[in-house]
Amino acid sequence: MTALLSITRREWAAYFRTSIGWVVIALYLLLCGIWMSASTIRPGEPATLRIFFTMSQALLLMVAPAISMKLVSEELRTGTIEPLMTSPVSDWHIIAGKYFGAVCFLLTMFAPTVLYAVLLEIIAEPDYGPILSGYLGLFLLGMLYVSVGLLMSAFTENQIVSFLGTLFFFLLLWFMTTQGAQYVGPPLDERLYALSPYTRIDDFAKGVIDTGHVVFFLAASTWFVVAAVVVLESRRWR
Repeated sequence: MTALLSITRREWAAYFRTSIGWVVIALYLLLCGIWMSASTIRPGEPATLRIFFTMSQALLLMVAPAISMKLVSEELRTGTIEPLMTSPVSDWHIIAGKYFGAVCFLLTMFAPTVLYAVLLEIIAEPDYGPILSGYLGLFLLGMLYVSVGLLMSAFTENQIVSFLGTLFFFLLLWFMTTQGAQYVGPPLDERLYALSPYTRIDDFAKGVIDTGHVVFFLAASTWFVVAAVVVLESRRWR
């Protein structure tokens, strides 16, 4: 547990030792702030953060690959993966620590947006149920994005390849679970729809917490993290 926490803290702090962490947070908050002020903080608009959650879903598609692309790729490129793998920590600790470090960075990025809820409270009377469930859904979606980015990062030492691999994976998933599902028709379309994280995330923004959706995101994220461990372990066999 100590090793896991140490790696997690190391990975989280690494984002703030370089410009990437600050730039990602600044751009995310800037775009969200502009969108919120233009679409929500206006007279006559409902006191809800649904627009913010919709905007954040789209931004995460770019942000998550950017923060996960270096997790293992940077270690492979610089050669620091060798001493890390020969240290007295397991591959599970390495991968899980890097994953939790990136997830903690996501939480750090989301934290300032709580001010939007405070602002709504000042000017209106928002319903906090959909706000809390929306944040939960956004966090689960971010966990899934980061887990796939971690797997892609474990495959290559090129961070650009890792970024594009993650981005194209989710673009392909979106296409398969929308246009592809309509094309194949029943009964396969229902199975494809069930694989879509995007239809599930909409329920969270509406204030609906379906345990099936929660299990889906947690199980999918765990699967990709385990796959990243297997990829890292395979390097020992070479």
